[in-house]
Amino acid sequence: MPHTVHIPVLPDEVVGLLNPQPGKTYIDGTLGGGGHCEAILRRSLQHSPEQAGNITVIGIDKDVHAVDRAEQYLKNVFSDTIGKNVRIRFVHADYRHFEEALDMLGIGKVDGFLLDLGLSSDQLADRQRGFSFDSDGTLDLRFDTSEGVTASELLAKLPEDEIAGLIYRYGEERCSRRIARQIVQRRANGQPVRQARELAEIVRACVPKIWKTNKKGTRSPNIDPATRTFQALRIAVNDELSALENTLKALPGRMNPGGVVAVISFHSLEDRIVKHVFKQGDYWEIITKKPVVADEKEIERNPRSRSAKLRGARYVKTG
Repeated sequence: MPHTVHIPVLPDEVVGLLNPQPGKTYIDGTLGGGGHCEAILRRSLQHSPEQAGNITVIGIDKDVHAVDRAEQYLKNVFSDTIGKNVRIRFVHADYRHFEEALDMLGIGKVDGFLLDLGLSSDQLADRQRGFSFDSDGTLDLRFDTSEGVTASELLAKLPEDEIAGLIYRYGEERCSRRIARQIVQRRANGQPVRQARELAEIVRACVPKIWKTNKKGTRSPNIDPATRTFQALRIAVNDELSALENTLKALPGRMNPGGVVAVISFHSLEDRIVKHVFKQGDYWEIITKKPVVADEKEIERNPRSRSAKLRGARYVKTG
């Protein structure tokens, strides 16, 4: 059985932006299945024999299961080079705490920082945590199940207007009021939403399907109607937008001159934050004038890449 079912998005483009070099230090703040980390290390090993590797990569993930899987896999893949000219450090933490991780490892500044935001395919495949719409697992949606409140707990205590506002704000779901009303009515009848499948059924009854037509004239549903609501709850439970903005604003203090930040987003709110922070002050030189997107070949191989937007910026201010 593979260590992961997650396929990294835009790996060549990410490595092209970061341009891993000997003697440098990089952070993969969303380690996931380890695919991007592996690509960074493989690129570093392409240098001349006397320089090959000599690189440090720090893999951070809020999901302890992801850290364990990626650590086992990467240590096996790079068993001949780890400890010699390749150093991989694994940290179970929210990437917003990257400064604490660097302090713990005795590292001052880094030369590259990567974020691949959103949900991984491994988390979607774990039917016990509620990420899969049709699972009977608890509607949890936390990346780190050791802290915070679950999505079901959130829906059990929030007033109707707050549930509607949350779904509209983070999911941009136009039927948010209708969905919130049904959730609260079930709660009042002694049937609070506890399972992912239950929430998906409520949303599908409230949100009309949007159909798309392909080049051959065949019609099919665009996305599952539950997608935006689940996305909104996941963002709220994990405080994802705040984590992204605070991390990007903290980065200038821990980047070496010329260091590169690469961010892959899947949501307009995330992309908006990245664009805004990169334009603030005079810290950043924007490398990607327009977001980098997947080509048709990658989308066919990895449908998740369809909505991915990659932006990169270079740190240019040292003071």
